[in-house]
Amino acid sequence: MERSANAAAQPRGRAARFVIAALAALLMAFGAGAQDEPERDFNRFGVVEAFWLPDDACALGVGWERIIFDWAQHQPTSSDDWNTLNVDDRWLSAARDCGREVVAVVKHTPAWATEGPPNAGVPRGLYLPVDDPGNLWANFMRRAAAYYAERGVSRFIIWNEPDIPAGTYGFIFDGTLEDYFQLLKVASIAARQGNPQAKIHIAGTTYWHDVNNDRRLYVDRLLERIAADPEASVHGDYFDTLTVHVYFRTDTVYDITRANRQALERYGFGDKAVWIVEANASPNLDPAWRVERPNWQITLEQQSAFLVQAAALGLAAGAERIAAYKLFDSFLPPGAESFGLIRADASRRPAYETWRMVAGRFADVTDAALAQTTAVDVVRLRHADGRESLVLWARTAEPAEVVIQSAANGDLIDAAGVAAPVRPFNGRHTLALSGAVCNAVDGCAVGGQPVILTLGEAARGVLAARGGVLELLSFD
Repeated sequence: MERSANAAAQPRGRAARFVIAALAALLMAFGAGAQDEPERDFNRFGVVEAFWLPDDACALGVGWERIIFDWAQHQPTSSDDWNTLNVDDRWLSAARDCGREVVAVVKHTPAWATEGPPNAGVPRGLYLPVDDPGNLWANFMRRAAAYYAERGVSRFIIWNEPDIPAGTYGFIFDGTLEDYFQLLKVASIAARQGNPQAKIHIAGTTYWHDVNNDRRLYVDRLLERIAADPEASVHGDYFDTLTVHVYFRTDTVYDITRANRQALERYGFGDKAVWIVEANASPNLDPAWRVERPNWQITLEQQSAFLVQAAALGLAAGAERIAAYKLFDSFLPPGAESFGLIRADASRRPAYETWRMVAGRFADVTDAALAQTTAVDVVRLRHADGRESLVLWARTAEPAEVVIQSAANGDLIDAAGVAAPVRPFNGRHTLALSGAVCNAVDGCAVGGQPVILTLGEAARGVLAARGGVLELLSFD
C-alpha cells in the first residue's frame, strides 16, 4: 500500500539521518544482489496463452507462454485506472508454479488516449519526453513494468504486427514506421525506469505484407531507423529480441527466421536474439472441427508434422526460443479457424503430444544445422550430453531414402513421440521417408511425416538417394 510523505511522522536529527543512510545502504545492497542474480534458464519451447488450461499446459512441459496485456483494459477510462483483471494474478501464479515464464504482448490504445481509432491509434503525447506526464504511453509502460516485476513478468513485446495496413484483416496499429519506432523507443526507456531488468521485444510482423507488395521488410526498415538514432546505444538499442511469426509453409520457417537474423547482423545488432513467437499450421481438415477455406488444406497429421519441422528449422536458423500458436481455442465459434493444440471442446489434437515431444527432446540442443536437397530436408541437432539427433522429412510428394553413416545404436521417434530402438546394418541406418501431401493450390506446403533418429554419438555422414545415387549432404 502506498503512503504519502505526510502520512506518518518524519524522523529528525542525526539519529534519523543515520537510520535513513542505513536503510539506503540496505536497499542498494538488495538491489545490487537482485540485478546480479542470473537469469533463470527456461525451456526454450513455449505456447501462446497457456493460462486457459493450466494443468494441460503444465503437462505439456513448455517453458514460457505469451499473454496479451491489454492497455485499453488496464486503463479503460483514464490514466487513473488500474484494472488488472485483464491479466489475472492466478494465471501468473500458475505459470510460476509450473516453471513457465510469462511474456507480455502489450497492445490496444484506450479510446481516451488517442486521436486515432480506438485500439489501433497512435497514443497521445507519444513524442513528448518520456518523463512528461502528457506522454500517456510512457506512463503506462513505466507503471506496468514496475507492477508486473513483482509478479515475475519482465519481458514485453511492444504491439503486434504493425506492418498490416488499415483496411486489411488483422490491422492493429494506425501509425507509420516512424510512429512505431517512437512507440518502441518510449516503451524501452519507460519500462526500464519501472523495472531495470525489463526486456523489450520488437513486435512480430507478417513478413508477407512487404514481400507481396515488393517492399523492403518492415523489420529491415525499422532496424535501419534504430541504427540511425544517436541515442539508441545508450539505451540498449531500445530492444533485446526480434520477434517472428510464421505459418503453414514449412520452408518459410527457415527462410523468414534467417532473413530476420541477417537483418540484425546487417545493422550491427548481431548480439540480439530472435524468437519465433507464433508458429503453426491450422488443421482445417480436422474431422472434429471442419473449417472451409480456399487454401491451406491441412490435416491433423500435417499440423503435427509442421510443428516438428518448424522446431527443427527454427533452431537451425538461429531462433533462441520457439512457441506454438496456441494452446487452446478459447471462445471459438463452430467453423472458425482453429489453431489450438487443444480444441474448443477441450479435446487434445495429436499436435499436443507432438509439441510435448518437441519440448522434451529438443530442449537441450546446443547446435543445429540444415542440409537440403530438392527431395529432402535434414536438420542435425547436437545435444548438451553429446548425443545427436537427425530430423528428416521428404519435401515433395515422392518418397525418399536417407542413409546415415553410424555404427551406433539409436532411437527412431515419430511426430507423436513414440520411440523405437534401432540398430545399424553394416555401419549404416537407412531411413525411408513418406512423401508430402500436396495439391494444386498449396503445392507441398508441409513436408512429409518427419522422423527423428537420435544417436549416442555424431554420425559420420548423411547421404540422400537421388536417381539411384547416394549424395553426401553438407550442413550449413
